This record gives sequence, structure tokens and C-alpha cells, in this order.
Amino acid sequence: MKYKLDSSEKIIEEEAENYKKVSEQKKKIIGSILMKSSKKKVITLRLNDNDLEQIKSIAGSEGIPYQTLISSVLHKYINNRLVDKNEVLKISELLK
Repeated sequence: MKYKLDSSEKIIEEEAENYKKVSEQKKKIIGSILMKSSKKKVITLRLNDNDLEQIKSIAGSEGIPYQTLISSVLHKYINNRLVDKNEVLKISELLK
């Protein structure tokens, strides 16, 4: 069976000769950074029943677990990447 590459993998293959080897020490440092950045902490969060049901419904329609949706929304919020749909619609109306 032949494996089909996605677009990201094709780019990696095309540019592979431009990559430089990394020392074992640097590999360990990079691995450590990646491990720290991917660590998750278990928390307890109290939510209104109706809010939780809506979150579960939205997550279900997106095909993701509700905890993943909550985590994603919080991540976008703290990184200033959470967009208010209504604000975008207001701005687009003003620009017309």
C-alpha cells in the first residue's frame, strides 16, 4: 500500500535537502521545550448547566470533545485570537 502525502508533508519532502542536522544536545533541548508546551493540567471548573449543555451541543456539531472546545476557546482568548462574530458583522456593515 502506497502512502499518500498531504500538502505539508510534500513541502517537507521538497525542501528536505535544505534542512540541517541537529546535534543530540539540541534535540534534547527541543524535545524538552515541546514536552513543557504540551503538558496539560487537570482542573475543576463549575459551569451553569445550560452553558455546559450548549457547549456540548456546539462541540458535538463540530465533531470534537467538549473539553477540547473549552480549552480551544480559552487558548484563543488568552492569546487575543478570540473573535466576536457580532463585532465582525458590525464592522463589515460599517465598511460597506
